[in-house]
Amino acid sequence: MDHIANLRRMGLFDARVPRYTSYPPATAFTAGVGSDFQRDSLAALDPAVPVSVYIHIPFCERLCWFCACATQGTSTLKPVETYLRVVQMELALLAQQLPAGIRMGQMHWGGGTPTILPPDMIRDLAQAVKDVIPPDDHFSFSVEIDPTLVDDAKIAMLAQMGMTRASIGIQDFAPDVQAAIGRVQSFAATKTCVDSLRAAGITSLNADLVYGLPHQTQAKLADTIAQVRSLDPDRIALFGYAHVPNFSKRQKLIPDAALPKEQDRYALAQQAARAFTDAGYLPIGIDHFGKPADSLTQAMQQGRLRRNFQGYTDDTCPSLIGIGASAISQYAGGYVQNAAATAAYMARITAGDLAGHRGYAMGAEDRLRAQAISMLMCDFQIDLTVLHQHPEAAILAPLHDAVLDQFAGMVVRDGDTIRILPQGRPLTRIIANAYDGLGAVAARYSQAS
Repeated sequence: MDHIANLRRMGLFDARVPRYTSYPPATAFTAGVGSDFQRDSLAALDPAVPVSVYIHIPFCERLCWFCACATQGTSTLKPVETYLRVVQMELALLAQQLPAGIRMGQMHWGGGTPTILPPDMIRDLAQAVKDVIPPDDHFSFSVEIDPTLVDDAKIAMLAQMGMTRASIGIQDFAPDVQAAIGRVQSFAATKTCVDSLRAAGITSLNADLVYGLPHQTQAKLADTIAQVRSLDPDRIALFGYAHVPNFSKRQKLIPDAALPKEQDRYALAQQAARAFTDAGYLPIGIDHFGKPADSLTQAMQQGRLRRNFQGYTDDTCPSLIGIGASAISQYAGGYVQNAAATAAYMARITAGDLAGHRGYAMGAEDRLRAQAISMLMCDFQIDLTVLHQHPEAAILAPLHDAVLDQFAGMVVRDGDTIRILPQGRPLTRIIANAYDGLGAVAARYSQAS
């Protein structure tokens, strides 16, 4: 049986499973874990250990049809101004709960479109966060950038406020693909943005691409890859398009018939991976590529690669504080998500309460499964000696045996290591799903391919 047939038999072209940016995934969160859990988790933070901070800016001037993020369109800055006033109120509430002396190791702004903010709002927001959680000596600051909604003044202010890395949204440069996903963005505009970032001293740039988009073909993707390579990013994220129109209503504007078939989608991913590795990028996890000197590449090589809600990261902070509508926080005891709808988030904060409204409190078995899944997603292997440090480790023994049997030829055991072979790496999310004890609803997830 050939390799493609084996992958098909093992579910690659049929399975819908989580991306496992967390375990449990956010679909397992419940309303029973909310602001009380959030308050206790904040108070329990160790001030000697830096935290990461994520700021969600949910506004966009255009709503890209392929996007499944919590966003809303606006043609003016008035709702953005109102929202940022509430974010500052949330920061004041957090300040009441945080232990004295807490520091910030990393900050990330995502969206939505963070670069919808004009320079004065960029300055005020960044300073407001720093006033509550001052940066530590090794602070880094990354921002998601829409090249069509940024200019030299915004970039200069981001740099002034400490931005160290820019994440540039590209998706695909083919005009008909862009039209089909509601995101028109020329290569010229993207190059202008990249040149401006470098002129401002931003030395770490990563480009976000998507495969599996409507009307995407290998020839078109080859052209996009050539253009991306000419921009010379330090890191590339290559995400599979998640078509979930029942969850993200705007995706109904994308006809199913325009999407690549399952095997064609897989071929696009493999084509891009070969092109970037041939260009000297090193593969990182299931969907990233980095230059040898990139910090994420080094984290992978040193066994420090992690996953959080932004994907793969070299962030060493054990706790993440999410600020803004729908933002997710991660603490030692579990996860909590702020109210997702902007109006609901603002109502909670203006009423004087924290915004957490759903989450998940981790138990011992959850931590065990989370560690197994994290090792697979980051390292393509499970170190059983590490898992055996958990008193509950024996409950996974039948799962190890089942994985080795179900994925024979793709997964092997070498002593105390269960390892995904290179030919089995496209199955990583499915293999990780074997360790998921929650039986999540597949309809909410993207294709494993």
